[in-house]
Amino acid sequence: MTSASFHPATGPARRTVVAAAGAASLGAVLAACGGSDDDASGDTGTAPSGSPSQEAGGGGSGGGENAGAAGAALAATADIPEGGGKVFPDQKVVVTQPAAGDFKAFSATCTHQGCAVRSVADGLINCPCHNSSFSITDGSVQGGPAPKPLPAVQITVSGDSIRLAG
Repeated sequence: MTSASFHPATGPARRTVVAAAGAASLGAVLAACGGSDDDASGDTGTAPSGSPSQEAGGGGSGGGENAGAAGAALAATADIPEGGGKVFPDQKVVVTQPAAGDFKAFSATCTHQGCAVRSVADGLINCPCHNSSFSITDGSVQGGPAPKPLPAVQITVSGDSIRLAG
């Protein structure tokens, strides 16, 4: 009688495959949670006074997540309430109007852990994940664990149309 001997299959060991998958997942999580230190920390995101057809939002990154939507119409000026704002989840942008005719735009990605901000109320942009809140005027942190302000995003206001600057 012959006993069958066990011959392991060729290829990577199960432990190697599991370790590689775990390392890849960890890398993806860290990349999603990581921030950028190249934000213009001195930039308040305010536009010079003048007509509402000027650029607003200050020095955004000039690309990044929102680059594919450059020049896309976001909303009519009448859609953004004075003293409030509106979140555009598909473009990852929030547009605010702190004062009549003064439009600002910021990234809609919270600087705490990368959650999307969801609402604008009582002069604040609100993140539901850990209750961070940001000023509609300059994106500065007003509450919660967020470590940095929301980065400004450049927009143009022409007539009654608000667009991402290209």
